[in-house]
Amino acid sequence: MALLMRVLRNQSNISQWVPVCSRLVPVYPTQGQWGRTGVSQKIKIAALRMYTSCVEKTDFEEFFLRCQMPDTFNSWFLITLLHVWMCLVRMKQEGRSGKYMCRIIVHFMWEDVEQRGRVMGVNSYILKKNMILMTNNFYAAILGYDEGILSDDHGLAAALWRTFFNQKCEDPRQLELLVEYVRKQMQYLDSMDGEDLLLTGEVRWRPLVEKNPQSILTPRAPTYNDEGL
Repeated sequence: MALLMRVLRNQSNISQWVPVCSRLVPVYPTQGQWGRTGVSQKIKIAALRMYTSCVEKTDFEEFFLRCQMPDTFNSWFLITLLHVWMCLVRMKQEGRSGKYMCRIIVHFMWEDVEQRGRVMGVNSYILKKNMILMTNNFYAAILGYDEGILSDDHGLAAALWRTFFNQKCEDPRQLELLVEYVRKQMQYLDSMDGEDLLLTGEVRWRPLVEKNPQSILTPRAPTYNDEGL
C-alpha cells in the first residue's frame, strides 16, 4: 500500500511523486514485529490503513485550490493533521482498543513526516528541530480542534482559523466551507460501525464540496479478506 508524496525542489514548489509510507512497515508484519497478540497486530494494521486513508484518499489539490493554500509541505501537513484528528476523535469512542489505535495512528504519522523530510534532503539537525516544533503544534492543534468540535460553528471556525489557516484567512467563505466539511465528515465517520473501523481501518472521505448531500450518511460497507482484514 503505497503512500505517494511530492519531493520539494525548493521550499515552496512540489514537483515529483515518490513512494514513502509504504516503507514504514511490511504489509504482513511478523509476529515478532507486532507483538504476541493477534488483536494487537490487527489493530496496528488497521491503524496503518486509517493513516494511509488520510494521505492517499484526501484530495489535497482541492484543498489547495479552494482554501487558497500554497502547494507546500506545511500545507500538506496541515491538511493531514486535520484528517488525522478527525480519525482520532472517532476512534476514541471505541474504548480501550480505540485509544490504543489512536496512539498507533499518531506514531505512523510522525514516522511518515520524518521520512518525507529525509527524502526532501532536509538536514538532520534542522529536521529534528522542526519535528519538535511540529509536535508542539500538533498537540496544540488537537486541543483547539477538540474545543471547537464541542462548540458551535463560531467556535469551530475560530479553531480552524487559528490552526488550519494560521490566522491568515480573510475570506469567510473559506471558513464556512471548512466548518461544513468538518461537521459533515464527523457525522459521516460517526455513522460507520466501530468494530469495522477497528478491524479494517478503512475510511473514505467525503469531498470538500458535496455533489450529492443525500449520500453523506450512506458509507460503503467494509471489505474483508480471508483473515478478516
